[in-house]
Amino acid sequence: MRIGFVFPGQGSQAVGMGRDLANAFPEAEHTFTSADEALHEPLSALCFEGPEDRLMLTANTQPAVLTVSVAAVRAFVGRTGIEPFVVAGHSLGEYSALVAANAVDFQDAVRVTRSRGAFMQEAVPPGQGAMAAVMGPSPEEIRAACDEAARGEVVSPANLNAPGQIVISGHAAAVQRAGRILGAKGAKVIPLKVSAPFHCSLMKPAADRLSGVLKGVVFRAPSAPVVTNVEARPESDPDRLRTLLVEQVTSPVRWEESVRQMIELGVERFVEFGPGKVTAGLIKRIDKGAKVVSIGDSKSLEEAIKELGA
Repeated sequence: MRIGFVFPGQGSQAVGMGRDLANAFPEAEHTFTSADEALHEPLSALCFEGPEDRLMLTANTQPAVLTVSVAAVRAFVGRTGIEPFVVAGHSLGEYSALVAANAVDFQDAVRVTRSRGAFMQEAVPPGQGAMAAVMGPSPEEIRAACDEAARGEVVSPANLNAPGQIVISGHAAAVQRAGRILGAKGAKVIPLKVSAPFHCSLMKPAADRLSGVLKGVVFRAPSAPVVTNVEARPESDPDRLRTLLVEQVTSPVRWEESVRQMIELGVERFVEFGPGKVTAGLIKRIDKGAKVVSIGDSKSLEEAIKELGA
């Protein structure tokens, strides 16, 4: 069976995540210990116990979600021996995918995502940027509204998540203007509670700083192709994977295209690893016939093993 491993991004975090996995599986426990060692601080305690306000800080959220996702995939592979046919992750989740495909060492990924979170948070002063989810219009209609609303500022599609679900990002005033234009045409527009305007050109300072960090990280050929956010097609060249992680910071997440690409490649089942079920929900919106299971704790892991017949 051709199984695609997928991983969530920022926004799926919750206090208590990963604790059950660490208690139930040695592979997961080791993953949290390894993350604590990489950062020289108890990231595991922040995941398990909070406080929520600290967990929600982008510089903490990113390595925390990565760690829970890797703990889940390691527990699953340890129990079943199943390896992925292809992998993909939503935004931050691309780092989890690279670790799962053995392209990047886990501790390197923990340190990079800590820096990535800080760089993205610091790229735009608080209150100057915004993001909003737009339900209904086509990508072309949303791009046109963004172009009309820009007026010398930045606003553009940031997450092409699923049919009828796209997130826009940019300067706060420009995002509001685009929202009003789209709302007048019948779209449902929901402002998002985010700490910065991710995946738009305002993130260029973060991308530049991240590039310097990634130059010091070893990338290997992945054991399974990685369908990247930027290009929505499989990539296995280590240098290209590194470059695309930098481009990803300012580029839209082409998630709908990525999932369709995985299906075209022959994926028969998707397994989502990490907190929440956001990516699983998007996959079902993209293809109602897609078979998806989510693994975020010991119960869901055992249920997934039964469903997969592993």
